[in-house]
Amino acid sequence: MTTTDQSTGDALKAIVRQKYADIALTDSALGVPVASCCSPTSCCGPASTDASYSILMNDEYTTMAGYAAEADLGLGCGLPTQFAQIKPGDVVVDLGAGAGNDCFVARAETGETGRVIGLDMTAPMIDRARHNAKTLGFNNVEFVYGDIEAMPLPAALADVVVSNCVMNLVPNKAQAFAETFRILKPGGHFSISDIVLVGALPDGLQRDAELYAGCVSGAIQQTDYLQLVVDAGFVNLQIQKQKVIDLPHDLLLSYLTADEITAYQQTGRGIFSITLYAEKPGQTATPVCCPGSGCCD
Repeated sequence: MTTTDQSTGDALKAIVRQKYADIALTDSALGVPVASCCSPTSCCGPASTDASYSILMNDEYTTMAGYAAEADLGLGCGLPTQFAQIKPGDVVVDLGAGAGNDCFVARAETGETGRVIGLDMTAPMIDRARHNAKTLGFNNVEFVYGDIEAMPLPAALADVVVSNCVMNLVPNKAQAFAETFRILKPGGHFSISDIVLVGALPDGLQRDAELYAGCVSGAIQQTDYLQLVVDAGFVNLQIQKQKVIDLPHDLLLSYLTADEITAYQQTGRGIFSITLYAEKPGQTATPVCCPGSGCCD
């Protein structure tokens, strides 16, 4: 990165760190998710009186083994741990662990013989996650303060990496995926849920979508996202789940007529949540799955 790019990236990280620190310090005494960055009732967007808009991104965790309500701050856009193929005894690293939700779900899969490490760059989140792990009595779940672009973790540590609606907020995504590749063992894999764009959005729509739902911030085209993963050295890319992020009709009407909205939605363009799987080559590398080849569709 150039000096200018680095300065911009540092400024963006400071904004994200402050935003998530505020969320981490929000009282959730009732054990229900607090207003998240993915919610229009949060600091990221205008308040809405329509409950159907209250959560745009989240998937339902409550039926998953290991789920702890006190660790669910409603910050995700998928269920990466559901697709991560975690086995007993695995070492799992969660990037952007927040209050520990995905870590505790991963622990239910890896069991007492495994190890789960949550990485986060927000100190209040680390404090909250450590408190949750202590309260739950989990001795094999730990939380580490650090930057995804420069992880304070050894190479070839993890069998599995998971992440939930975090990579899109990282300024240098290429470096983040390079670091993910570094910490995975040969033959290891990741399952990452994230926000991507498909096709050109109407002028101004992405900007206002970012204001309405903060987790859209930093989202890039899906093809570019997949190419970054390939460039980092990963193989056997598979989109495990994809869902459209339905923006409010009145927001779309700010930029499009009713007929144009129908045409826009029928083209398949828009903002999507994807859960992406990819592997670090082992002794025998799997052929690279390049975007556009059909196997990632």
